[in-house]
Amino acid sequence: MYGIGAQMFGIRRATSGGGGGGGGGRSWSSTTSVSASGKRIQKEMAELSLDPLPDYAAGPKGDNIYHWVATLFGPSGTPYEGGIYFLDITFPSEYPFKPPQVIFKTRIYHCNVDPNGIVSLVILKDGWSPALTISKVLLALRSMLTTPDTYNTVVPGIAQLYLGDRARHDVIAAEWTRRFAR
Repeated sequence: MYGIGAQMFGIRRATSGGGGGGGGGRSWSSTTSVSASGKRIQKEMAELSLDPLPDYAAGPKGDNIYHWVATLFGPSGTPYEGGIYFLDITFPSEYPFKPPQVIFKTRIYHCNVDPNGIVSLVILKDGWSPALTISKVLLALRSMLTTPDTYNTVVPGIAQLYLGDRARHDVIAAEWTRRFAR
């Protein structure tokens, strides 16, 4: 069972590397005039529905294409394995020239996620480019769970533990996964 997020997006979890994720695409259409940023977001929605990503999904929350929810499954072989993480994604009106804001709604023990769930990821800050898409952001978030960026941390204590006592770090992160992400 993968929770409400998986059901909401009509996806199923990939059981091994690769694969296309869920079946059946879902398309959203707008009946109103949309700005350039809205058209870009709609294009990305269409691409996601045609080619769903394994182990994560994203889409608009209700009718607001600038506010999305996403579900990210903890990668195998990490202390986040088995966890289901819900994210809140807000696109600015200047998108794609400004990055979306990503917030973990599910608590997570990670040096790149602050206690309020705000993600510190280079591509969501100074490393942002209009060539990036929400699919690439989701891929980067998944990579972040596999390999934290200990040089771009918002919780230095977690980064220090990761670097100094990886086994202890992983025990704590796995415990948080069991407590908050299942």
